[in-house]
Amino acid sequence: MRAVLVGPPGAGKGTQAQILATELKVPKVSTGDIFRFNVSKGTELGLRAKEYMDRGDLVPDQVTNAMVKDRLSQDDAAGGFLLDGFPRNVNQAETLKSMLSDLGTGLDVVLELQVDEEEVVRRLSGRRSCPECGRVYHVEHDAPRVAGRCDDDGAELYQREDDREETIRHRLKVYREQTVPLVEFYEREGLLVGISATGPVDEVTARAKAAIAEKKVS
Repeated sequence: MRAVLVGPPGAGKGTQAQILATELKVPKVSTGDIFRFNVSKGTELGLRAKEYMDRGDLVPDQVTNAMVKDRLSQDDAAGGFLLDGFPRNVNQAETLKSMLSDLGTGLDVVLELQVDEEEVVRRLSGRRSCPECGRVYHVEHDAPRVAGRCDDDGAELYQREDDREETIRHRLKVYREQTVPLVEFYEREGLLVGISATGPVDEVTARAKAAIAEKKVS
């Protein structure tokens, strides 16, 4: 199974990617993991990416594409993979198609996690983090025993910049501009399957597995 997972911030892609990769017995391939590995190992690609990351700039497609190509050519990905965080735009999707063609294969399915934008804002803006131990709470679903204080060390919880409403809405705007055309691209390719990402994690996983199974049969 060669699959791509797409969806807006807060849709639960990271959680579902890990679960589904285990269920499908394929490696989870995320650009974040690839970046961290290459930077920590000091590879040529890692050093190039670090220059941009240190300046706070986006890593160019050329560097990202080269890292992904290197990862997908490794032995553990020969029997399949689950891509999380790549491709992010149509140009990267075209590049991925070419990469896989060179490897003599192609994608089986692109799974889109669908969630209402207001639900995304509610999910992410409710998160609170502990500056000492890193534990993350949610004001509605996983509140600390004492409001504003970490259960483990009593530290005052804070809201990360990424979890502020204005930041979340900006990320959603970027998603609409960059990733919605990607979703349309895969729909034209006949690879797209959309599922609701609202509800308990296990229910979303069940929907995802059913959608993938149906796609394999068709």
